[in-house]
Amino acid sequence: MPERVHERGPERERGDDPEEDGGRRGLLRAFGLAEVYNPSMVPTLRPGDQLVVQYGAAVRPGDVVVLRHPFRQDLLIVKRAVERRDGGWWVQGDNPYVENDSREFGTVPDELVIARAWARVRPPHGVQRSPRAALSWVLSAVRPVRADRSLARRLRAR
Repeated sequence: MPERVHERGPERERGDDPEEDGGRRGLLRAFGLAEVYNPSMVPTLRPGDQLVVQYGAAVRPGDVVVLRHPFRQDLLIVKRAVERRDGGWWVQGDNPYVENDSREFGTVPDELVIARAWARVRPPHGVQRSPRAALSWVLSAVRPVRADRSLARRLRAR
């Protein structure tokens, strides 16, 4: 089953001025949500996780990114940007058992990398029956998605 991400964010239309409303509208348009469906990024991300993403953000090795699949550009996928190569980015999932990444389709052109992940939000598992359980979920559900520079170096070394 191919990796896929459901993107929910502001639609960009040609002719929109990102600087109108003193830049506030442009800033809001730069962020959106994406939902992870497949296990290619386990243990970092799990199916059902929501990602807060920034469109058009600069990408560095180790960042988690949302990109268009090179062979099916209507399909969005989440991967880790491992290294910059001629012609684009080498991307890999954190799960070594899922190979739907650059090992399968090669380097991804820059124009297919559409967003960088900033934060992960885990959905609650069932109904939170006590205030303590709800607080525990809140404290663990929202986490920044940090760039893993050491992981990028390990993946590159393979």
